[in-house]
Amino acid sequence: MNGFNRIVAILLWVALLLLCLIVAIAPLLAIAWLQTALSDAATWLSSVQAENPTYFVVGQAAFGIGAILILGALLFFEVSTVRRRGVRIRTAEGGSAELDTVSVARRLQWHLDQLAEVITVVPAVRSRGGSVDIRLEIETAPDIDIPMKTDEVVDVTRDIIEQDMGLRLGKLDVHMRCAPFEPEWNV
Repeated sequence: MNGFNRIVAILLWVALLLLCLIVAIAPLLAIAWLQTALSDAATWLSSVQAENPTYFVVGQAAFGIGAILILGALLFFEVSTVRRRGVRIRTAEGGSAELDTVSVARRLQWHLDQLAEVITVVPAVRSRGGSVDIRLEIETAPDIDIPMKTDEVVDVTRDIIEQDMGLRLGKLDVHMRCAPFEPEWNV
């Protein structure tokens, strides 16, 4: 649904932009064209209604019901796509529970903050089906070996999520940022 929303939004914004440019370039011509188009549409609808009033009413009903079904369904799916705030955990004995994603983020933050040369950790955890997607924003000391520290963060995160918490790790994005070097003061 997200990709469909982007395409529709882009098309609507482009159409609105073009309409605004046309009105800005030739406002009187745009108004005259709109008046003519609306007048022609009214004439056509009047002739269709006069020729066969029953088909006209059926057409009105079909248009209204179709609009309600299509646009109502799109609106329903847009509003009802609320993400779950938890992820399901299943135990070996067959039990299950739901763990809040905020709890997962707190636990990750606490464990990753314990790593050497890690200054701050900001985890974002999203539930997706039976797994969790994690995005980590990590600030480290300025003089670390970045590939080695990234591997350590990934390993610790995987251990915490899969071993300690019993969850399945989905997508893991680690964004490292080094703190600035402290200026050296010459005395």
